[in-house]
This record gives sequence, C-alpha cells and structure tokens, in this order.
Amino acid sequence: MTSIVVENLYIDFRIYHNHSPSLKEYFAHILKRNQKPSYSKFSAVNGVSFRINSGERVGIIGHNGAGKSTLLKAICKIYQPENGKISVSGKIAPLIEIGAGFHPEFTGRENIYLNGSILGYAKSQIKKIEPEIIAFAELEKFIDTPVKYYSTGMYMRLAFSLATAMHPDILVLDEIFAGGDAAFLTKARARMHNMINNANIMIMVSHDHNLVKTLCNRVIWMDHGKIIADGEPEAIVNKYIKGNKHD
Repeated sequence: MTSIVVENLYIDFRIYHNHSPSLKEYFAHILKRNQKPSYSKFSAVNGVSFRINSGERVGIIGHNGAGKSTLLKAICKIYQPENGKISVSGKIAPLIEIGAGFHPEFTGRENIYLNGSILGYAKSQIKKIEPEIIAFAELEKFIDTPVKYYSTGMYMRLAFSLATAMHPDILVLDEIFAGGDAAFLTKARARMHNMINNANIMIMVSHDHNLVKTLCNRVIWMDHGKIIADGEPEAIVNKYIKGNKHD
C-alpha cells in the first residue's frame, strides 16, 4: 500500500558568518583549538511527524522559510535528515527544480536520456516515451540542438514534458508550472491534473491557496520548521490567512 511516514524529522542547515573565507583562513580555523565556529545551525525542519495514506492529496502551506520545500526534498531523498525517519512505500516522481539535471552541452534528446536515468528509469523505458516527450514539448525541430541554445520557454517545456511523462505512485510538486506561451500552459495544467488524478498520493507546496483548496483533500500548515495545523483544506487555509494578514 502506498504511503509516506515521517517520524520526528529534523533537518539542520549551517549559516556561515564569514561568507568568503580564504583557504589560508579556513585551515587556520581548523588548526586553532577552542576556536568558535564561524557558522551557526538553523533548524529548517524541527521535529515533524505525520503520515500520508493512499488516496490523499496533501497541500503544504506557510510563509517563505517555513521548511516546506526542505521537507519535500527530504521525502525525495535530496536532503538527508539530521535526526528522525522517513519511510516511503511507492515510486516517487519529484517535480522539484525540474531541468536541474540538464547538461547544457548535450542535445535535447541526449538530456532526455540523461535526466530520465537520474529519475531512475531504464533506457528501454525512456525510449518508449521519447517520441511523446518531444511532441508534447513541441521541440521536434530542435531536439538535436544543444540545450544551451534553447530559450527559457523551450528549456522548461522539455523539462516539464520529461518530468511528467511517467505515472508515479507518489507525485511531489513544489510551486511547479511550466514556462511557455498560453497555449502550452493550458496543455501543461491539463496534464498536471491528469497526473494528480492518477497518482495514489499527491503532496504539494504552493502559495496559491485557491489551487491548494481545489486540488487537495488535506492541508498541513508549517511555520519555522514545525507543523502548526493539519486538517481539512478550507479550515486550515482560512486559519493560516487569519493568522498571517501580511502574507
């Protein structure tokens, strides 16, 4: 059965106070005993626990820096927890920073195979969906051109088309919608809704509260790395808005 279980999760980051120490200074600090560290720790996720079961569509809301995206990246194994445990049952499709794995010197076609392998798909699987990815991205004429020559819109269309080509058990979204003209955005939104409908679990981060209320059947409100509230979308979103008039 598809599920995500997060137990007492902590993720810390270092905040460096000396932004550009020289190599000499760096080793000098290492060699000095009892030297105060030139960084402090920041708890991005602070003792978070929850469970998501099959059939749930979960939105995560909160101000910038609340720990929302960090939590999603931990679920997708991009970040390792300081403490705690994450158990995931099912195949994840992370739509987080799509296109981040593209190599600028490679062609669009080569990047389909490179990025597909990064996402965990076999070459035979990628070969089957390659024509559909190219057609959806509307890049038939440019697919064998290095992506460093692509416009931002072309780059994002290819990244979006590849990232959404498979049907996962768990769909993870972070403020994601494709770049491109109005016609492509309409097509992209329809594809996203289809993916959400077909996934066993969807978990998303968004500042668009209307979108969250439309797509989700559960909302988690995070603040300073902690869960403030967890429940029915309308009630949690309204509670968040009332407590954050400035947001």
